Amino acid sequence: MKSLKILLLFTFLKLNVFAQKMSVQDYIYKYKDIAISEMKRSGVPADITLAQGVLETENGNSDLVKRSNNHFGIKCKETWKGETVFHDDDEKGECFRKYNDAEESYRDHSDFLKTRPNYASLFKLNPTDYKAWAFGLKKAGYATNPNYPKILIKTIEDYNLNQLSTDVVKADNLFQDTVNKKQQNTASKVEKSIQKFSGIFKSKNPSLAKFNGLNAYYAEAGVSLLAIASNFDIPLSDLLEFNDFQTDGLLQEKQWVFLEKKPKESKRDYYLTSAYEGIHSIAQLNAIQMNTLIDLNGLNPMSIVKPNTYIKLRYNAEIPTSNSVLKGIKHQVKPKEGLYSISKKYNVSVEQIKRLNNLQSEELSIGQELIISK
Repeated sequence: MKSLKILLLFTFLKLNVFAQKMSVQDYIYKYKDIAISEMKRSGVPADITLAQGVLETENGNSDLVKRSNNHFGIKCKETWKGETVFHDDDEKGECFRKYNDAEESYRDHSDFLKTRPNYASLFKLNPTDYKAWAFGLKKAGYATNPNYPKILIKTIEDYNLNQLSTDVVKADNLFQDTVNKKQQNTASKVEKSIQKFSGIFKSKNPSLAKFNGLNAYYAEAGVSLLAIASNFDIPLSDLLEFNDFQTDGLLQEKQWVFLEKKPKESKRDYYLTSAYEGIHSIAQLNAIQMNTLIDLNGLNPMSIVKPNTYIKLRYNAEIPTSNSVLKGIKHQVKPKEGLYSISKKYNVSVEQIKRLNNLQSEELSIGQELIISK
């Protein structure tokens, strides 16, 4: 009787372990959204990513993926600073990267391909051409198995994964058409603004101008920082640093994106807030590094500054001891005056004057009364 119980227990445990094993369909269903998101962010086709994940993790069942969340068998390399695990692969006890979750692994896989020169040719391929990508990976040295491309292609075709990449491309084309139409509608307005206020903008190219003396791009909401970096041939990491962004993503609102490094301090002494403003917004409006702004004013990256607060913009700045200095100030527009020259006169920003006066453009008329400070 006792031996029968042991046999039943063993059978139950064996069935339980078997039941926990993931199938290819299970793996695809669980991770397809991450693969799609990464394709939108980096350009690595979702079908290729998923097929690689299926192969490298044995459908999510390998010992390596369970211990490290490493879905693509990426080894430590000399640049890796994160956690590691050791696993027998081509040699015994090789060092592999360890991630907090699958999403982090997928992201690192995309960046791994995107940032290494030997994979650059892949990104010139059609993202829906999974066969070219599969053979391109092998040629670039991703895998040593001579049948690696054929295995990827078979997985993609057996489970119709190419439909995922096709859908992403269609959606991206639709989005780009919408963005292009918006840009066409605003191009003439931007061009007029550039021509009228040559003191602010030094370029007549509406997509590339000068903002606060720096090369900048006026981006619409929904535009990817990675797309901007690629368009202007700037490393994404540099673009993030130039604009004090912590991570890549889509812009939540239209704004100027700097294409070169902001100075540590401004030529102006201070900035007077007219509404509740975040530190990042103030740094961008005044074209100075956010860390300097934080250091000068004893703030932190999450600080929200109250209206009518003086923000120091340079180390030897002298700011008024009382906010009454600029309270209730109005200005009547004189011939040949623009928002830029008026802002310099009162040591405030163009954006502040526009906000206080509900201005939708930078066009002014002679005799127009502007509120400088309430």
